[in-house]
Amino acid sequence: MNRPATLAEVAQRRSDGEDFGPLVAEFLDTFYAAVKRGAAAPLICDEPVALSDINEHALLGAVGEHLARRWLLPIPDWTNDATRFLVRPHFTTPLDGFKAVMNAQSPLAFRRRLIFTEAEPLRRARMPVRA
Repeated sequence: MNRPATLAEVAQRRSDGEDFGPLVAEFLDTFYAAVKRGAAAPLICDEPVALSDINEHALLGAVGEHLARRWLLPIPDWTNDATRFLVRPHFTTPLDGFKAVMNAQSPLAFRRRLIFTEAEPLRRARMPVRA
């Protein structure tokens, strides 16, 4: 399987039945390689198709916004679509003991969508160090 080239491709391939988690992880490797080349903004600019899972749909909005904020790129307008915000909190762990920590540490792009996660949710081995 080849890595998704854009966040929009992640959504399309998810809609076609591929697993969400591996698609996002593979996209992040593509994105971080583009960050190193100074060519990352186009990878998040196109709006991903709507996903049937509301948590995944909102998560794509958070990922797009967070990557833009983290790497000082323009925040795509599509990330502010009302459908990309949850009305009920979603925690990325079922473990109650971690929920308070996630509530405190979640980055803005996730927290404002009521998605609670770790402080660096998009960490990958290939993630560059920001100066």
